[in-house]
Amino acid sequence: MSIDTRPSAEAPPRPAVDDTIAPPTRHDPSPAPAAAPPPAPGATPGAGPDAQITAPLPRRRPLGPRRPVAAGGTPPRKGRRRRLLPDPAPRSPAPRDLRWWTGAALLTVAVLLAGFVLHAALLSAFQHYRAQTIAYDELRTSLAKAEAPVGQLDLNERAVAPGTPVALLEAPAIGLSEVVVNGTDAQTLRGGIGLRRDSVMPGQAGTAMVFGRQLTYGGPFGQLHRLEPGDELTITTGQGTHTYRVFGVRRAGDPMPDPPRAGEGRLELLTADGLPLFASGVLHVDATLVSEPQQNPARVLTVYALGDGELPMGQDHSGWFTAFFLLVFFVAGGIGTWWLWTTWGRWHAWVIGVPLLVFFGIATADQVMNALPNLI
Repeated sequence: MSIDTRPSAEAPPRPAVDDTIAPPTRHDPSPAPAAAPPPAPGATPGAGPDAQITAPLPRRRPLGPRRPVAAGGTPPRKGRRRRLLPDPAPRSPAPRDLRWWTGAALLTVAVLLAGFVLHAALLSAFQHYRAQTIAYDELRTSLAKAEAPVGQLDLNERAVAPGTPVALLEAPAIGLSEVVVNGTDAQTLRGGIGLRRDSVMPGQAGTAMVFGRQLTYGGPFGQLHRLEPGDELTITTGQGTHTYRVFGVRRAGDPMPDPPRAGEGRLELLTADGLPLFASGVLHVDATLVSEPQQNPARVLTVYALGDGELPMGQDHSGWFTAFFLLVFFVAGGIGTWWLWTTWGRWHAWVIGVPLLVFFGIATADQVMNALPNLI
């Protein structure tokens, strides 16, 4: 066995490494790559254990925890923290609830006042027009059949019922044409002007007293103050057509006219005086009969048979009792509407609660109107 004594080929020496130089980091600028020596003839480029890699490696982003980003917001800047303000202290709901109930109470009063004005100025006028239309048809029928009352008793010897049409009054000077019904209380005067039950029938000897409202329910006597001495009035009853001539217009404190002589007929028209709904007294218009007086049937009623509500500016105090209970139902309806609003929704409250409030509001206003003086 032979031993090869030839010197072996040694590997080229490696460059010495300076231990005092720190290895480069990812923040240091990368040095320009050194030019690779040209490959030997016949050698494959890039082959060999000592081949250098000249293509730069991609820089990888170090993994780490990310800051949370709010939905729809922008990420906070690096190195800057947001300053969180403390939550404001909760406000006490008591003042807000008090303001809400105060507003609800004021709204209720406003709705009642609006309903009252609406009823007094508009709805009551429609009621008056309808009542007058029906009363005119009844009066025309009774006159055609000769069944119209001519005294305090009807054909059956019974007292004429309140609200029965008895005459037709016309005043061309103020454009008035109104059916006269029997009775002067507030309920009766809602349908038109009324003849006081203890007075004589128009056209007969004596004084016939006719009441009428100034503003509400059509305000048939709203222009009564425009009548002047010398203006003529025409009134038709079951005894024919009669003519009166105005001779005086008086108010509270003015001198009273002389009482009528025997066989003389008079007509006295009464309504409220002063501002509408704020009457300061009673307005009287006196007229004397210029046509032939008619026969007087027997009188069975006197002033002592009348109630307080049938006298000038009389009131039906029982109407306030009914109005109070309707007001209670109105308030209950308002609370129920609020419950519907908060529980079911606004549309349910509008559909169910509003018609209910309108109904009770109009009914309350109607009863209040009925409890006011009969000439307003």
